[in-house]
Amino acid sequence: MSDLFASAGMGDDAPRPLADRLRPKALTEVVGQDHLIGEAGPLGRMVKSGKLASVVLWGPPGTGKTTIARLLADHGNLHFEQISAIFSGVADLKKIFAAAEAKRLSGQGTLLFVDEIHRFNRAQQDGFLPFVENGTVVLVGATTENPSFELNGALLSRMQVLVLKRHDDSSLDALMDRAEADMNRTLPLDADARETLKAMADGDGRYLLNCAETLFDLVSGGEKLDIKALGELMQKRAPIYDKNKEEHYNLISALHKSLRGSDADAALYWLSRMLVGGEDPVYIIRRLVRFASEDIGLADPQALVQCLAAKDVYMFLGSPEGELAIVQAVIYLATAPKSNAAYMAEKGAKSLARKTGSLAPPAHILNAPTDMMKDLGYGKGYAYDHDSADGFSGQDYFPDSLDRSTLYVPKERGFEREIKKRLDYWAKLRAEL
Repeated sequence: MSDLFASAGMGDDAPRPLADRLRPKALTEVVGQDHLIGEAGPLGRMVKSGKLASVVLWGPPGTGKTTIARLLADHGNLHFEQISAIFSGVADLKKIFAAAEAKRLSGQGTLLFVDEIHRFNRAQQDGFLPFVENGTVVLVGATTENPSFELNGALLSRMQVLVLKRHDDSSLDALMDRAEADMNRTLPLDADARETLKAMADGDGRYLLNCAETLFDLVSGGEKLDIKALGELMQKRAPIYDKNKEEHYNLISALHKSLRGSDADAALYWLSRMLVGGEDPVYIIRRLVRFASEDIGLADPQALVQCLAAKDVYMFLGSPEGELAIVQAVIYLATAPKSNAAYMAEKGAKSLARKTGSLAPPAHILNAPTDMMKDLGYGKGYAYDHDSADGFSGQDYFPDSLDRSTLYVPKERGFEREIKKRLDYWAKLRAEL
């Protein structure tokens, strides 16, 4: 019987959700996490050695974090204590630690499972340290957020971070097979609708099983639903996307790198993932403007113009009509010639500026609005480039004590090919002076 239902005083004959009925009874029954629970995996090795260490289980919803924690307690013959950081505070933790210390004196260890552990503040996280260090509890934390961002270093240094993978097609198939075996009937879906259900689950096994239970309850008589009927019966699930957390940065990184790799299709996919997930389109446009300068630059000067035009169109039309202008900008950026020459020139110029400090410009390029400045040599010997035969004087504009540096090196791509020709020509004229 499920510990949850037993603690609630419910018997074996009490109605239980399908997901609870199918909860694995052993680590070997957990699907989709073989890299952790297999013989060569960290949890598999812990169980085999009989020595459990404190861990953080990091992964998306519905991947088995709570189940794994319960099974670790069973394998280690430990008392299982579960709390949620959302509903618990310091007083709750004190009671749990006191009970764990008492159990320890009687020879019973405690595995403390903290769901959403990242919700505890830094001071509360520090409260775990002495009890983890002295072995009062084996701490298993579960989080959907990047632990390196959300947990303090002191706690992380005492725990091993284990990454759970979202369920793929094979593990979702395995879960559906188990559901059908438990119900002694097949899911009332045709082949295409079955694939659609897996896509709707978006890697969340618990959501998949809840959907399966709904289908078993509502569809009978040998009926097989197609994709349209499935969509009408089941509510559309919003994609997992938190525009203030790590997923926000992961997807914008994916978009940026797809653009840099000139993959328009992948770029459009990541753009759509962000828009469907509720990202602010203006934020995306800001990143596209940056990309136009950083990764394209003067290889195609129109790239920046396209991004600013997309910004104007979106601000004028709003969503959803204005989003097409963002799509157009993404396609333009992905298919434009790439160059980071301007970006590298900026880095080089700033580095040189920091190294050289406050060197003054050479006197010949300084204006001399007063007689004293003229007497000091300001502007003396300045060559007015428009008076030169080629419109190029070749004078040195760097500080007198600084050798000439080449900071901008255009690529042999796009419009920068033409710029390179000009620079090479001017370099030739300068060498002839």
